[in-house]
Amino acid sequence: MTDSPTDGAGAFSQATGRSLEEGSGGGQRRYKAYQLELMRPHVGRSLLEVGAGLGELAEVFAAGMDLERHVVTDVDPGAVAHVARRFADRPEVEARRLDLDGDLPDLGAPVQTVLASNVLEHLEDDAGALRRLARLVEPGGTVVMFVPGYMQLYGDFDRRVGHVRRYTPATLRAAFEGAGLTPRVVRPVNLLGGIAWWAAVRRGGVGSPKPALVAVYDGVVVPVTRLLEKVVTPPFGQSVLGVATVPPEAAAR
Repeated sequence: MTDSPTDGAGAFSQATGRSLEEGSGGGQRRYKAYQLELMRPHVGRSLLEVGAGLGELAEVFAAGMDLERHVVTDVDPGAVAHVARRFADRPEVEARRLDLDGDLPDLGAPVQTVLASNVLEHLEDDAGALRRLARLVEPGGTVVMFVPGYMQLYGDFDRRVGHVRRYTPATLRAAFEGAGLTPRVVRPVNLLGGIAWWAAVRRGGVGSPKPALVAVYDGVVVPVTRLLEKVVTPPFGQSVLGVATVPPEAAAR
């Protein structure tokens, strides 16, 4: 592959503000565990992860779930190569390149779940992308999306990394329905994170998350959030969790 924009080279850095050379690290360990806790009940034994980047979330899923198959994908070939090296000793993990604007890969057999964290907001035609991904899922399987929440939080960081939008439960539900999927769970999550993001980024003028702030957030805010949201469904949040079922007609399109 060449390093031309058409092959996805540089897509990871553009979408995250990070470089491949930074490595995976162990940052936001509690936040990744929180994501796993939210998404695990909706994930089957075979999983296609879209936009996996350097594999931080994939690492949490590999440690926290007994997956039979985990197809870890990204549009950036450098990220795919990194993930292939990272999981070289795990036979259930396949590292593949997937470009939602190109031909989808032949998986051989459909998976039970497609999952994407912080991917859908980069796409102009989000319903079209969901419709295409549904073809890779077996009928009755699930599509799980974790996306940034609420345009009130949209700021310079969102623009810099190419976010087309932030979602509400209503707009994510509409994208699912536009793709022919059946919404099951669509709700805001991470209320305290949303408040912290509004204070730091929207009101405080922070152009991107700072390592010191991220460390405090992961060490203090996330544990409180996990306890709070076990008993209270927040009316607002930094993110929106969406889960939809793939009906037979959507899987066949």
